[in-house]
Amino acid sequence: MARLTQGTGRRLARDECGVTAVEFALIAPVFFLLLMGTFNLGQAVYLQGVFHGAVQDAGRDAGLEAAASNLAAIDNLVIARVKGIAPDGAIISSRKNYATFNDVGTPEDFEDANNNGAYDDNECFTDVNGNDSWDQDRAIGGLGGADDVVVYTADLTYRWLIPMGGFIGWADTNTVSASTVLRNQPFGSQAARPEKQICPA
Repeated sequence: MARLTQGTGRRLARDECGVTAVEFALIAPVFFLLLMGTFNLGQAVYLQGVFHGAVQDAGRDAGLEAAASNLAAIDNLVIARVKGIAPDGAIISSRKNYATFNDVGTPEDFEDANNNGAYDDNECFTDVNGNDSWDQDRAIGGLGGADDVVVYTADLTYRWLIPMGGFIGWADTNTVSASTVLRNQPFGSQAARPEKQICPA
């Protein structure tokens, strides 16, 4: 009886039946996770390229004289370009305009009375955008007019091709951003900015 048990143990140790199934069970989850991640990454890279191209085209179209009355149609073209890749994608867009390229993203000028390198509430400043307060960005919202520099920014939120966020603790949506900086066509004289000096009391 002892020999039978010992022989059976040796046979079981040498038996490789079912090993493939065990190996597959160990490797398959990692393999499928990598495969799904590759599909999602491919979607994200392709969508980023298409989205950037669409935003660039929309920025150029918006620089024309007739664009002010067609902004909704121009934005809808961006949505139409990405619908095939992200059917349920939602786009939020904004436009800010400046007098020159040098003004983009720069704060309004101020008199640094105490030489601390930062604006303080009691210091005089040049209100470039006409809102009666000092701003980190001297932009005016909207498309602007002839010869103005426009920053067009759009954010696209979409669902992953394969929703696998729950497996790895990520969200099932992703957001990509695109922006372009272009000057409107010189279809007229550039309007003056509502610039004035303000000194808080």
